[in-house]
Amino acid sequence: MKVVLAGIIARYPFGGVTWCSLMYLLGLRALGHEVFYIEDTGECVYDPVLNTRSLDPGYGTRYIRDALAPHGLGDRWAFVNYDGAYHGRSAEDVRRECADADVFLNLSGGSWFWRDEYLRIPHKAFIDSDPGFTQLAIAKGEPWYVEFFQRFDRLFTFGANIGTSASTIPVGDFTWHKTWQPITLLDWRTTAAPRDRFTSVMTWRIESFADVDGNKDQEFLRYLDLPSLTSQPFELAINGPREMLSAHGWGTVDAMAVSRTPGDYRTFVQGSKAEFGVAKNTYVAGRTGWFSDRTECYLASGRPALVQDTGWTAHLPNGEGLLAFSSPEEALAGIERINGDYALHARRAEEIAREHFDAGKVLPRLLEEACR
Repeated sequence: MKVVLAGIIARYPFGGVTWCSLMYLLGLRALGHEVFYIEDTGECVYDPVLNTRSLDPGYGTRYIRDALAPHGLGDRWAFVNYDGAYHGRSAEDVRRECADADVFLNLSGGSWFWRDEYLRIPHKAFIDSDPGFTQLAIAKGEPWYVEFFQRFDRLFTFGANIGTSASTIPVGDFTWHKTWQPITLLDWRTTAAPRDRFTSVMTWRIESFADVDGNKDQEFLRYLDLPSLTSQPFELAINGPREMLSAHGWGTVDAMAVSRTPGDYRTFVQGSKAEFGVAKNTYVAGRTGWFSDRTECYLASGRPALVQDTGWTAHLPNGEGLLAFSSPEEALAGIERINGDYALHARRAEEIAREHFDAGKVLPRLLEEACR
């Protein structure tokens, strides 16, 4: 089978976002499928060197190349700039790649265009990594946005409760199928010793879906004083109010520096004792069942995860290796449990990753549903 994957590696040129697309590509290839990466969002890329959106896509296209080349995919990509210029492979090459493709997977809006070559691919699926936000945006009824999603054969989401009675998020006439971010487990296995830090990588407020709101800051303020209630050190790699957080006892580092490359991001995750993860308000309030691709990487590295419950506890193990919280008191209890038997929780973390997120299990199920 041949799969064309649309992703947002250049649009958000940071390690965590890159791993999301990369693990689809590597996981599919390991299953014997041919893969090609396309990015066609119509937006300018962010250049972290200049710290601005840039009309010049040079940083983003170099970033794609540097991310894919070590895995033998250096010539298996194309980037379409906002002005329609193709980088990497040519427009004609892309049309040829699509001509014999079987499946088009659009991850997180990796393309907002329905070019003829995409439409001709027999099976087309969208993978929603922002459950709640995506559905609320569709519910606003903007014609082009609704029509864009109507053209997919299947819609998938990381929100396990979306479209069920467990979630308050409206879905209208759309059917959303549950999936998880696939993890290529060997890429995360480590023997490195962790530091004594519960960590996370986070953005205080996202710039997309501004009209929907429901960001992480709304939830995190509930846990602002947590460091004063425990001796456990924390370290947040954050794009946000580092000075304010530091004043409340949170160790902070620059999220962009920690995430500059896929290797940097992986090193930070694997150097952590465990994850402490707060979710966006929309995920929590809407009981979406969202589960983080970042948390999956912690688990695959053998790092326990203590993360806010969005309704995911109805679908995944909770209590050993992976622990949920919905209040500061539950978060404190979770910290004590992990520290009380760290070896147990580290072992269970890796087992959960293998049982639930292994690309070799997630991707066949996704392709089977996508090709029905």
